[in-house]
Amino acid sequence: MRYFHNLPVAFLAASAASCLAQTPEISITTPKGPPVVGTLLRPFHMEKRVVSPAYLGNTPRLESLVSAGNLYLSVQDVIALVLENNIDIAIQRYGPLLAREALRRTQGGGPIRSVGTPIYPGPTSVSTLGVSYSSVGLPETGGVGSGGGIVAAYGTIPPLLDPQLILYGNLQHNTTPESNTLLDEVAALVQSSRNYGIYYQQNFVTGTSAQFSYNASRNFLNSPAIVLNPYTYGTLDFNVTQSLLQGFHIAVNNRYIRISKNNLKVTELQVKLQVITTVSAVLNLYWDLVSFNEDVRIKQQALETAQKLHEDNKKQVAIGTLPSIEVTRAAAEASAAKENLLIAQTNVAQQETVLKNALSRNGVASPWLDEVHIVPLDHIVVPEKEDLKPIPELVEQALEKRPEIERTRINIESTKINIAGTKNALLPTLQVFADVNNQGLTGAPNALANGTAGIPDPFLIGGYGNLLGQIFRRNFPNYSAGFSLNIPFRNRIAQADYVADELSLRQGELQLQRAINQIRVDIKNAVIGLDQARARYETAVATRVLAQQSLEAEQKKFQFGESTIPLVVQAQRDLATDQSAEVQSMANYTHAKIAFDESVGETLEVNGISMEEAASGRVTRQSSLPPDLAPNLRKGPGD
Repeated sequence: MRYFHNLPVAFLAASAASCLAQTPEISITTPKGPPVVGTLLRPFHMEKRVVSPAYLGNTPRLESLVSAGNLYLSVQDVIALVLENNIDIAIQRYGPLLAREALRRTQGGGPIRSVGTPIYPGPTSVSTLGVSYSSVGLPETGGVGSGGGIVAAYGTIPPLLDPQLILYGNLQHNTTPESNTLLDEVAALVQSSRNYGIYYQQNFVTGTSAQFSYNASRNFLNSPAIVLNPYTYGTLDFNVTQSLLQGFHIAVNNRYIRISKNNLKVTELQVKLQVITTVSAVLNLYWDLVSFNEDVRIKQQALETAQKLHEDNKKQVAIGTLPSIEVTRAAAEASAAKENLLIAQTNVAQQETVLKNALSRNGVASPWLDEVHIVPLDHIVVPEKEDLKPIPELVEQALEKRPEIERTRINIESTKINIAGTKNALLPTLQVFADVNNQGLTGAPNALANGTAGIPDPFLIGGYGNLLGQIFRRNFPNYSAGFSLNIPFRNRIAQADYVADELSLRQGELQLQRAINQIRVDIKNAVIGLDQARARYETAVATRVLAQQSLEAEQKKFQFGESTIPLVVQAQRDLATDQSAEVQSMANYTHAKIAFDESVGETLEVNGISMEEAASGRVTRQSSLPPDLAPNLRKGPGD
């Protein structure tokens, strides 16, 4: 595979993205059944659906961005890698598929199955001193807020909607000693029989239940007292039962299906919310790494300045123009600068580890990924001014776009749907039924008869066809109809379930209002935080400029003997501190802007994220590795 070495990186990344885009990360396949009986056995063959194994590798994009031992990352590359490889999003991606299977379950009449997966908060920087910003977003709550929707198994239980086919058959041989031989005219009655039948049952969301059954039995006895021997008896039965009070209404019996459809929407919103949460967290990691790298540069300059001062002082002490104590002071300053540089470099190394783990599925377990250093390609830019809409417009926008609000509204709708079932359970059970039954009997004259058994009716003499003819001609029809009324006294279980659901509904409505109120607070705080971050940045820039001017002035005064080394050292230290404060203020601004985008629901739009790509885990955008680094493309293991 070495021939890939000379291909352009963009071509490799585009080709890999195109191939991956055609292959879904999660797939469920159904093997083809036998060609002849495939249609007949399809309902049973569907149980053999195969779920693809969990994908634990990384997309080729990650290695395509590595060159000469460095992992070059732009903001867009970070977003693409998060969507493709982040394991928190990958876990949440299973939610909609689980919800679809839960929907299939309810369409068959089963109760709702919980499939909710909580939102993972996302990674955090190893050092948040001066660059932290509180995340907005609503806290996760239990129950319906966790993404699984309502799990209901109380109230009026919906009927099973998948039809059932039951076949049975048995052979019997019985020998019964007789205490009275007048009836059967034998001392021991021997009976051999073959019994078989078929049942088909179907329930409907209207509360109707229909059952069709056919039973037949062929018997042979050793008694001469029976007219037909052997004989075959059969019955064809059709029964319909309809609930009129409890269990009567489509809205009652299909409520689990509608709730499952809502839960499917909730899980899709969970994926969206996880994408927003994770992307925001990883962008914070990226900009923190940018600021940490800049801080390393500042600390490196401070160390070089301190070391130069130390060397200059040693020369001046040697010629007798400075006391020896100044060498000691300069050495102490250089040692402190070296320690500060080591801490800054450690922060960078740890931040790289956290960021690598967020951008890959196996973290730093891959030796090649553990060894490379991350080189950010983007720099923090603070715009001159913010073009923000009025807060009322931002609130309306957030209420429309924030997935937490839509999720809460859907869960309230599911609670209302479920109330129909618990309210219906307050009613008595009234069922009406009608039954139509056709019977038939056929056989041969008893060869053992001694004249006392009588002469069989010629209509009953015949084979199995005669039996079926009697049944379908309805020669021996039976009819029945009736009702069944069950009135529970007190009915405290149903009453408690209904009131509990009403209370949950009121609680959910208050939670929605609380969420709306919190969004207003989030937006106000985000706007204030953005203004504050800008003000801190402008102040930090002005302070750094003044510190630079102060250092230059102190150095000039020292050249003319009007200042001292301690004052120059202090001015250098102040400048390094102010430079670090400026970098931190820039990082603060990026965190404030990310939090603002999250609060108004613009994280996806601002970062050009498509939920189709996020849901599939396949991103088609090309990588942004500089073209001049393409010849040094690092190959992974096996290439």
